[in-house]
Amino acid sequence: MTAPDKILQEVAALRREINYHNRLYYTLDSPEIPDADYDALFDRLTELEQEYDLVTPESPTRRVGSEPLAQFTQITHEQPMLSLDKVFNEQDLQDFESRIKKRLDSEADLEYSCEPKVDGIAVSLLYVDGVLTRAATRGDGLTGEDITHNVRTIHSIPLRLDAQGMTGRLEVRGEIYLGKAGFEKLNNRAEREGGKVFVNPRNTAAGAVRQLDPRKAARIPLQMFCYSIGLVDGVEMPGRLGDVFELLEAWGLPVNPDRSARTGIDGCLDYCLDLLNKRNALNYEIDGAVIKVNDLSIQRELGQNARTPRWAMAYKFPAEEKSTQVLGVEFQVGRTGTITPVARLKPVFVGGVTVSNTTLHNMDEVERLGLRVGDSVIVRRAGDVIPKIIRVIAPEKNPAPGAIVMPSRCPACHSPVLKEGEVLYKCSGGLICPAQRKEAVKHFASRSALDIEGLGDRLVEILVDQDLISTVADLYRLEVSQISALERMGPKSAQNLVAAIEKSKQVTLARFLYALGIREVGEATAQALANHHQALQSVIDASAADHEQIPDIGPIVASHIETFFRQEHNLSLIDQLLQCGFVLEQRTSGENSNALAGQTFVLTGSLEQMPRNEAKVRLQALGAKVAGSVSKNTSVVVAGPGAGSKRAKAEALGIKIIDEGEFLALIQSLNH
Repeated sequence: MTAPDKILQEVAALRREINYHNRLYYTLDSPEIPDADYDALFDRLTELEQEYDLVTPESPTRRVGSEPLAQFTQITHEQPMLSLDKVFNEQDLQDFESRIKKRLDSEADLEYSCEPKVDGIAVSLLYVDGVLTRAATRGDGLTGEDITHNVRTIHSIPLRLDAQGMTGRLEVRGEIYLGKAGFEKLNNRAEREGGKVFVNPRNTAAGAVRQLDPRKAARIPLQMFCYSIGLVDGVEMPGRLGDVFELLEAWGLPVNPDRSARTGIDGCLDYCLDLLNKRNALNYEIDGAVIKVNDLSIQRELGQNARTPRWAMAYKFPAEEKSTQVLGVEFQVGRTGTITPVARLKPVFVGGVTVSNTTLHNMDEVERLGLRVGDSVIVRRAGDVIPKIIRVIAPEKNPAPGAIVMPSRCPACHSPVLKEGEVLYKCSGGLICPAQRKEAVKHFASRSALDIEGLGDRLVEILVDQDLISTVADLYRLEVSQISALERMGPKSAQNLVAAIEKSKQVTLARFLYALGIREVGEATAQALANHHQALQSVIDASAADHEQIPDIGPIVASHIETFFRQEHNLSLIDQLLQCGFVLEQRTSGENSNALAGQTFVLTGSLEQMPRNEAKVRLQALGAKVAGSVSKNTSVVVAGPGAGSKRAKAEALGIKIIDEGEFLALIQSLNH
């Protein structure tokens, strides 16, 4: 089924939003939305991809979590660390067992291993000949972060297994967590010492395992429960998961004492209900139970989907709710300029933590709730992670209700606040907004923009934090002596970086426009602007109506472009950059921007020599249209390794198909 443009736009938006929240949750440990909201986004994307055959290798539905942090060594998992599907009621749990029996073509009773779903951080421990050799986070499921230096400080994890004569490799997987008692002691100590009070155990544990200094990690009383094994090479293991747990425990590894083996899904449900009843009495935070087929050979027979095993399921517990009062509402500016209302609450203990503020997401949510300052509200800690206001209690009893109004000026830089789409409000300050500064510099230096080699995210953060740069123009005033004085930056690295920054001054107009970070101006739009206007000053002088004459630029994007170039601080910044010696080229030598006019290309499979987004921009720069699906109007399909249904459809329709080598040759021939 060919996907309408509206569906393609929704899929693209969902992928961007899910990737954003994946990074917040898995990498930065600062999630913004409840689990239920994330699940709804993920389910909607899955539904659309399946219905319209839009699955791609880079889709978040094909991944687990997000990318690892740059400052840690990356570890490739020899066996992927998968996520778990989730159910919320008895019927869904029954359906889980029905699917298993259908796949096995058997109605025989199944035995399950049941355990609490600990709210912590997944970790992989590699033992070689019985000695702890490496520890890594799950990361994106395929690549994690090397956290061996911090895991070695956790006393409950043995550095050597109590297994005399063990040879071979054994990967043990578990959940690192911070117990309730340890969390309380930690905060008591922080209060005595005048330090930072931690918000919740999970985020504290996540921050501890990602410390660069193991001495700091050692101050956090982390613990771990093993929940499975991964790679097994030369080590004899039992055939049942329950027996594996007993063997791991005999070797000195910590396993959860609240685990249990149950027969049939009804037995698993009884376990879940018993666990829910004693949830508050446990010394660690949980948000449900995990149900796994106990027989490892059956696990292997059942296999896995793209991101989840078929033999395991997470049964999520209902969120906890408490009442409190809204004391005020503040507006925060996110890293991409989105302005979000945040409710300041009368502190309330819910879901195992004290909650004193929560995001309201957007002004539509405020309106939906009918929320005002001073209202009494119900707060739910969804998934035991994110607090959320779910309703207002007796609004008529609010003696002095205060209206909640979106400010007209950005709280951080006082630039005008503009509405984007149906619900979002954004700061128009762009590069000069302090709240957006780090992300603006990262974008400016990124591969698709100025491509400044050596200027990674971590270094950008250090430069901003140490006040060495406040705008992107400051990059071109940096000296070798300043950079070489930074942590992990010697004279040679500093010289290379200064050279890369100098090299970036020779850039095409399209890349320069994209690097400025104008709202909703991506690589393709920047290229279209450059092709149409030919010169930077022409872009600056043009009106929104002028921009609308360009194909694929509508009134909203045209208005954003005009607004950006009407603001004095943006013009001042551009002038500073030009004074630094920028030389803007309109296009690469010999390029014919109309060579592929009237042709529609479809990219499918994995392109190995040129990133897909770059291939799309190059085609659009030559006048071609790039579509997301194959139809009778398609001119050429570029098929890389892994191309599936789109290639098959192109073959059926008799559409020309070329591989990546032919595509690159075509691009090269048209640019000379």
